[in-house]
Amino acid sequence: MHCDCDYHTHPQGHAVRPYTVELLQPWIDRCRERGIKSIAFTDHDRYREGVDFDVIARLREINSDVEILAGIELDNDPVTGKSGLKWVETHRDRLDFVLGSVHYLRDASRMFDGADQSGQLQSLGFERAYEEYRSQLEALIGRGQIDCLSHLDLIKIHGLVPDTYDPAKFFGPILEQIAGAGLAMEINTAGWRKPVGEQYPTEPILRSALALRIPITISSDAHSYAQVAEDYGKLDSLLERIGLEKPTRYWQHQRQ
Repeated sequence: MHCDCDYHTHPQGHAVRPYTVELLQPWIDRCRERGIKSIAFTDHDRYREGVDFDVIARLREINSDVEILAGIELDNDPVTGKSGLKWVETHRDRLDFVLGSVHYLRDASRMFDGADQSGQLQSLGFERAYEEYRSQLEALIGRGQIDCLSHLDLIKIHGLVPDTYDPAKFFGPILEQIAGAGLAMEINTAGWRKPVGEQYPTEPILRSALALRIPITISSDAHSYAQVAEDYGKLDSLLERIGLEKPTRYWQHQRQ
């Protein structure tokens, strides 16, 4: 199988960098180099001021051979989460794809997935941290306005897990909630670049998701155009192993 779409990318990185053709064109050029036919730009909602739908429209005009989705990653940021949700509601008709993610544990001021933030999990205790993460996922799904869950087991990023952790069992209630809400979830290759050293989510979770007929998208979580489709060779092998014949695509929030 050749994986030819990438539905989680961050052209702005972690700053407000207004969209321009000059900023985005290298991402499309990289798509051509790596055989990617469909890409979604999904910057974090806290950087939404940089998103320009007119620029995306222009980019589509000059790159008709690559499908370009206007997207956003909506998370549970305690400062910007509510305004981000309002922005998504206001601009939903211009967006094609909305990712939902959890980066913050309760009462935290910093994202737990920062390279220096493993101490958040250690100070809470791994069991409590994982339970809190799952609770935040439940709330995220419940508030709506998303199409797909990103890096479902991101909490494992530092390679730290509770002693009795069973991934499929622990995330079973979340998978049921995803299926009940008619949402998709992604396979994200960024975990191969992190201390945990595996994709998000782990294989037992993926197999449970497929058993529930949850649609699956694929992504690199690229923060540089050079990372578009990163580790897709490994991803090809993974999809064959779990029996996923064709990843899901989106357009205007509808599965294709």
